[in-house]
Amino acid sequence: MTQEGKYDLTTGEGLIACPRCDALHVEEELRDGETARCIRCDTVLAKPQAGAFVQIIALSFASIVLLMAAVFFPFLEISRMGFGNATSLFGVAMAFADGVMMPLVMAILAGVVGLPVVRALLLVYTLTPLAKDQPPYRHAATAFRWSEELRPWSMAEIFVIGTVVALVKIGGMANIHLGPAFWSFCALLLVNLASHSFMSQATVWDSLEDAGAPTDGREMASAPRP
Repeated sequence: MTQEGKYDLTTGEGLIACPRCDALHVEEELRDGETARCIRCDTVLAKPQAGAFVQIIALSFASIVLLMAAVFFPFLEISRMGFGNATSLFGVAMAFADGVMMPLVMAILAGVVGLPVVRALLLVYTLTPLAKDQPPYRHAATAFRWSEELRPWSMAEIFVIGTVVALVKIGGMANIHLGPAFWSFCALLLVNLASHSFMSQATVWDSLEDAGAPTDGREMASAPRP
C-alpha cells in the first residue's frame, strides 16, 4: 500500500484504514500471495490467497460442528472416593436455568455458543457465492460487517481459559477426567486461528465491490480495533 494515487476522502472510495493505528492508505490491486502492510505500524492490511474463501467456509462449518459437540457431549467427570459425576455444558446450563440465574445462563450460552455460530453462518452466507464466482447474496455486505462486529464478543476462547484455571484450582481435591466436549473446545480454538489466518477483510470487501454489492465505502471502519 502507498499513500499516492487517486482517492475520495468524502466517500472513502479507494482508501483503506489500518485496523490498528487508523492510518489511511490508497488501495491497490494485489496478486495472490502478495501482502499489503501498514506503512506506520506494519500491520497486515490485505493478503489475498487462492482458495481462501473455500477454506474459510469449510472452517466455519467445522466450527459449528465442534460447538455442537462441545455443548452436548460430556465436558468433564469429577470423581472422589469412588463417587463420580459427569456432565455436559448443556446439562450445567439447565441445572442453573431457574430464577435469577436464568439471565446469566442465557448470557453465557450466547457468548460461548450462540455468537460464534451466528458469526460462522454470516461468513458462509457472505462467502459462498464469492467462492463460486457468482453474484453475492442480498445484504451480503451487511452480513459480513455484522460478522466482523461479532468477532470480539465470541467468548469460546475465554471460556476455555477460564475452565483451565478452574481445573487447576480444583485438581488437588478430586480426580478430573476431561471429556470430548473439552477437547472440542480446544479444537475450536485451532479452527478459529486457522480461519483468522485465511481471512483478509480488504480482500472480502474488494470481492463484494467487484461483484456489485453495495458497501457504501464503509470497509475502512469495518475492522474492530484490537
